[in-house]
Amino acid sequence: MKCFKKLAIFGGSFNPVHIGHLSLAEAVLDELKYDRVIFIPAFQSPLKNSPEGASSLDRLEMLAASIAGDPRFSFDNCEIRRRGISYTVDTLKDFIDRYEPDGKPGLILGNDLVSTFDKWQAPGEIAELADIIIARREEAQESFPYPHKALNNEIIDVSSRSIREKINNSEYWQNLVPQAARLIIEERFLYGYTPIVNNNFPGKAGSTVVDETILLIENDVRLSLDFNRFIHSRNTALLAWDLCLRFGLDEKKGYLAGIAHDLCKEMEDEELIALALADGGRQTKLEQKKIGLLHARAAAVLVEKKYGITDRDILDAIRYHTTGSSDMCPLAKIVYVADKIEISRVGVDPYLRKLISSADLDTLFHAVLDDTVAVLKSRHLDLSYGTKRLLTAIHKRNQK
Repeated sequence: MKCFKKLAIFGGSFNPVHIGHLSLAEAVLDELKYDRVIFIPAFQSPLKNSPEGASSLDRLEMLAASIAGDPRFSFDNCEIRRRGISYTVDTLKDFIDRYEPDGKPGLILGNDLVSTFDKWQAPGEIAELADIIIARREEAQESFPYPHKALNNEIIDVSSRSIREKINNSEYWQNLVPQAARLIIEERFLYGYTPIVNNNFPGKAGSTVVDETILLIENDVRLSLDFNRFIHSRNTALLAWDLCLRFGLDEKKGYLAGIAHDLCKEMEDEELIALALADGGRQTKLEQKKIGLLHARAAAVLVEKKYGITDRDILDAIRYHTTGSSDMCPLAKIVYVADKIEISRVGVDPYLRKLISSADLDTLFHAVLDDTVAVLKSRHLDLSYGTKRLLTAIHKRNQK
């Protein structure tokens, strides 16, 4: 998937993610001019014991919640999916193959790891595959014999281990982690957390109403869906953001529609039907046969009623991301494309992902639409007469 982005990888246990991690990632973006930092939580590091006090899902959710609404950051659960011991060289190869970054990806290392780097699996190959970024974690730094970039970041004296110890010892720790991570720790009683009565800590407000709405929706999506479905939703939002930037649309609208498009995907049938039909339309024969198709209409209704989103392009992009429409606006086409070929989807034709950085929007949209129809036919799924007629209308209308 050619992402036309300069990407940096930040690996670690993130147990839990803390303000030092995010500050360091910010420095990579600001000082070295990377476009996006991808956090990759380890299932188990070769040189460390298994993470304590939180499951891999807990760590993933804390990280996801902490970067919600900020497209400069993303995360990838490839090492957790692989399970077992994770070797950086293997992760790099997998990352480069899937993301096809613009040039070598950056690999962020704290200078506290310099002394043990030669003990890593294939350190020379790592140095060839990535642009190594040495960040300051401590003042003293040993010489590093491989090509690298030195990051002049602020040293923040905090570690995940010290935070876990403070939580377990009922000491003050809440200012050391992002607010969203703090809430998860407290809700799940992680690391031996014990509630303290009347101990309130201020939240972090979004910069604008739009940003606050995106953050609210993203957190609701994360809590409402299976985590793998949430990963898909966030990757859809990120690709929609990138495509909006490329094609001159409002990237925040793309992100909002992308993160919300599957909001009702796991809703019970009765509630799903009632919510979807609140848009004033009837339930088609295909929707009666496949009730799950109503999740798109339901999400559009919910986004309007619960979050006050009235922008017609956003609502249409959510409403038509599954069925399409004979009169789709550019934003709707972008979300349709992003939903079908985002980075975590398996079995996507590599040709479609290559079109992301080369084709115009209509060419990209029609290629994805044609591929979707071909896949449905190959699975011998019944395309009703009405569905066939709709797809034909989509082609004719959008080719004008």
